[in-house]
Amino acid sequence: MINKCSPWYAYALQTRPVSGEPSTLTARLEWGTYPGIGPGAEVLGRALRGRRILELGCGQGQNAAYLAGSHRALVTAIDLIDLQIQYARDRYGDVPGLTLLACDALRYLRQTSTTFDIVYSVFGVVGLAEPGQLLACVARRLRPHGIVAFSVPHPRRTGVAASDGPQPRHSMFRLPDGRCRSVPRWELDIPGWRRVLAQAGLRVTSVTELEHPGRSHPTALMIVARRI
Repeated sequence: MINKCSPWYAYALQTRPVSGEPSTLTARLEWGTYPGIGPGAEVLGRALRGRRILELGCGQGQNAAYLAGSHRALVTAIDLIDLQIQYARDRYGDVPGLTLLACDALRYLRQTSTTFDIVYSVFGVVGLAEPGQLLACVARRLRPHGIVAFSVPHPRRTGVAASDGPQPRHSMFRLPDGRCRSVPRWELDIPGWRRVLAQAGLRVTSVTELEHPGRSHPTALMIVARRI
């Protein structure tokens, strides 16, 4: 059962779509918090039509709907917060090839029998669940040489060193209304992510640091890897 006191439920309540807002598809897949910064869907492969894709932590479904609607991929998008899935279904429920599910990511990965070509997450569950467990489960659901791609808040975005060790640290998360909530998060540096991905049988193919527009410091870290 979802804890309605969680910051993620509060975030969903505060980002409710405007009633009657048109459900047009976005122009590209966004990996960061600032539109147009960094790569788009091309990092997932050139031909996405018919590919089985899983998104972990889809929020209101914009990216998943884009991949299904514009690239004709077969996308399963999951989110822990049922309110977010409700919003996604209201806006994108008629997009062919898109399946939206409210469920826990680790539970879904452990129970599904589906093999995916691509698994991705945009500021989703990666870093919010223990990385070793999560990425091992992801690798088991990927076809050989399948792609995993994710973006996470950059560990140096606030000038604090990256996490070191098996325990998460408490990171401050700002809600749209300005209040801050503490969230346990694993914030690894690039060598740390390379190590945990390798332990799961995944080989890193690219690392991108996404910067704040107009400033010189990174705000997000994006990593792409393949199942060995």
